[in-house]
Amino acid sequence: MIRQNAALTALALMIAGAAPCFAQTFDTRAGAAYVLDHSTGVVLLEKNADDPLPPASMSKLMTLYMAFEAINPLNGQDPFLTVDDVLPVSQHCMDYTGSTMFLDTTDRVRVEDLLRGIIVLSGNDASCVIAEALSRNGTEAGFAQQMTVRAQQLGMMNSSFANSNGWPAAGNQMTMRDLGMLADRLITDYPTYYPLFAEQEFNYDGEHPANTLNRNPLLGLGIGADGLKTGHTIEAGFGLVGSAKQGDRRIIFVVTGIETAQERAEETERIVNWAFRQFTQRDIARGGSLIEQAEVWRGEQPVVGLLLKEDLSLLVPTSGATQIRAEVIYNGPIQAPIAQGDAIAELVIHLDNLPETRVPLVADASVPSGGFSSRLRTAAGVLIEHIKAHNNDPVEAE
Repeated sequence: MIRQNAALTALALMIAGAAPCFAQTFDTRAGAAYVLDHSTGVVLLEKNADDPLPPASMSKLMTLYMAFEAINPLNGQDPFLTVDDVLPVSQHCMDYTGSTMFLDTTDRVRVEDLLRGIIVLSGNDASCVIAEALSRNGTEAGFAQQMTVRAQQLGMMNSSFANSNGWPAAGNQMTMRDLGMLADRLITDYPTYYPLFAEQEFNYDGEHPANTLNRNPLLGLGIGADGLKTGHTIEAGFGLVGSAKQGDRRIIFVVTGIETAQERAEETERIVNWAFRQFTQRDIARGGSLIEQAEVWRGEQPVVGLLLKEDLSLLVPTSGATQIRAEVIYNGPIQAPIAQGDAIAELVIHLDNLPETRVPLVADASVPSGGFSSRLRTAAGVLIEHIKAHNNDPVEAE
């Protein structure tokens, strides 16, 4: 059942007053892109976001997530690694070229240094060392299989891995949506380690000044950028999984298929500025506000109030005209008994060019099952509705 009444109209007007405007869709030069408002979960931009593409070094974020899980398991299990553990470097890991920490088989490297080597230096060798340490069979290929399984467990159903670092290989693919989901999990699940992504320089041993700087072009620009990972191969082009925070809002953005590093820097800065300037987060209503009343079936009361379970905060556009519609949806009449606080309906809010927002509504009071007289009234009401449906003549109940 869908209900719209004066209360909902007032709510829509309240939202409209907070957001009298509408943001135009962003026109990006990226081959594929995905922009998420982390604070509200609203997707601001999708362009080929579900196309599996070569992720280049952006896939190192999956290796990092699994490394963080091994150091600080969220399921209460004992850690598999510590940041102070020292790991050997195999010939296989040493043989990686591209961006590296310049490790060789004589090195024994602390896990913390390897994490910084992956995040700041994009070290293909560092990623391989972590992978072999976490692999059940001791190989990077075995770890890649574990990455694929874990990604799917986390909801990244369009991701698969052939290695730990995004080195070009058949089977290495991720979607921009999956990468955005992964960034969201890293920020949410591991806030202790997330500041590592904002580090702009890491000089591992002082002997290789050619690779000491973070490749993220947005760090230090004063726009709130604090992560996450760049990527580049000839096949993939230039990409970036990024995040930025301004005030209480955080956005996550993923792009790939850009032609040059300079264009990547310009395009991602444009995206950050657009996301923060064209949208704003507004407090609309407090938790406990009465939104609607729902009809009750066989209850001691004929209706029950529907309250917002939590404070309602919406991401809304800040420029241009918009259409707003609010409605309450529930399966009704709702069968008694009903307990106070039961989630029995949803408030659905539609704003032009943004995904709909669904908010749970709860019962404002308990409604026990009705007695005999209540059931008689219910039966009479059903009979009257039945007669009305088949007879145009007015019918009244005594």
